[in-house]
Amino acid sequence: MEDKKKIIIVGGGIGGLGTACLLAKQGHDVALFEKNENLGGRANIFTEQGYTFDMGPSWYLMPDIFEHFFELLGEDINDHIKLHKLSPSYRVLFPGDKEHPQLDMYSDLDKDLPTLEKLEPGVSEKFKKYLERSGEQYELAKNLFMYRNYNSPLDFLQRDFIKEGVKMNPLQTMERYLDSWFSDERLKKILEYTLVFLGSEPRKTPALYNIMNHIDFAMGVYYPEGGIYTIIEALAKLARSYGANLHTNSPVARINVTNGSVSGVTLADGTTHTADVVVSNADLWFTETQLLEKKHQTYPEKYWKKQVMGPSAFILYLGLKEKVDDVMHHTLRFADDWKKNFEAIFDKPALPENPSYYVCCPTKTDTTIAPENTDLLFVLVPLSADLSVSDGQKKAFRDQVVTMIGEDLDIPNLEEKITYESAYWHEDFSEDYNAYKGTALGLAHTLKQTILRPKNVSKRVDNLYYVGAGTNPGIGMPVCLISSELVYKRIQNIKHPHPLQSLEE
Repeated sequence: MEDKKKIIIVGGGIGGLGTACLLAKQGHDVALFEKNENLGGRANIFTEQGYTFDMGPSWYLMPDIFEHFFELLGEDINDHIKLHKLSPSYRVLFPGDKEHPQLDMYSDLDKDLPTLEKLEPGVSEKFKKYLERSGEQYELAKNLFMYRNYNSPLDFLQRDFIKEGVKMNPLQTMERYLDSWFSDERLKKILEYTLVFLGSEPRKTPALYNIMNHIDFAMGVYYPEGGIYTIIEALAKLARSYGANLHTNSPVARINVTNGSVSGVTLADGTTHTADVVVSNADLWFTETQLLEKKHQTYPEKYWKKQVMGPSAFILYLGLKEKVDDVMHHTLRFADDWKKNFEAIFDKPALPENPSYYVCCPTKTDTTIAPENTDLLFVLVPLSADLSVSDGQKKAFRDQVVTMIGEDLDIPNLEEKITYESAYWHEDFSEDYNAYKGTALGLAHTLKQTILRPKNVSKRVDNLYYVGAGTNPGIGMPVCLISSELVYKRIQNIKHPHPLQSLEE
């Protein structure tokens, strides 16, 4: 090919792997360096005592984005990943609600509307209109905004942005937007929980993210057989088949700059690798403040001190010695005091007294990831990213959460059923992924940090690019694949503002 470049990618998360696939497919000389033993970034995996745990993401949403990415590579995703649509999609728990302590949602209006009617009688027609509008806004966001590179805040003042953008309620919060549609607090919680996936909360998230409700209710929730990590394996296999060299256990210590342009990287072992282009999929704070000299930093330390970070998390990986009855693949437990719980995460950092939490039991769908006749549980409690917790507090909080799960999910003697256990805290995110303040997600999707999210190209260093959750369009596995396409456009100098239909476009 003409203008073949030597490209180094720092970090092997889904954004880095997606970028490696696209660039190697186009004939560039691609080398990827990942600090950890496994590729995947936060979409990590480990196996102990026969239990295989996805360590991070556990929801397969936005199937159209995954399909599009594989099609861009000339691949059929079904040749690489076997998907199961979950039914129910998930269960929600309202502890203390005597009328409706639990509800199952199906991503099927014929089943979901009668359930929502129990919460707010007469809501069906209004909900269908709400969801129709959410779907329209999703297509608008996907086709006009999410696949578009931005160069300046002035881009948002262009005529097409203003004309179409006002349709997405950009200046209204999700809390106020939902209040204008619905009255039942339980129903609104069901529509708000996905905002945690974006690292934000209803009072601070722009209403344009009501598109998440279309993703949830209209598109459904899926599970890739073998677990989320099969996506990482598929991308790694494709990248290698296109000629990319993927190196693990290879932490990068420095991004090298010569005469204002990137010239390669130096690894922690002292070896130096030259490159025409460097794309960093490492945590953006780490990339800017630790891998670059101060004079080359577009986003120095003072920038990060002003930003709102998404939450961290307390995670438990539990292997059970037997099956547990009537537990769904996905279960969401909503705190009694919704706003107080969000305050403990975002405003007044503290271990929540009455936490919301999430439990994934993937063995309800896939028996291949655990010993026969056993279950495994992935438990996640969102916590503030700026939180100091002593060992004693950790033990007490762990015990509290396990007791709550046993009671809320009706698992008698849960403690006695645990045969394998591992815990994960904010410092583990910092250690494993160089995450700023131990955040599990990165920059929260507030209005400012949606519009003014860091660009995917350095202002200070030529041919240095960024990919992943820290840049456009933001957080989430499918969204990071979009980020891969965006940085590919930058490197290839493709101005096309919509999803590519061909790598040659």
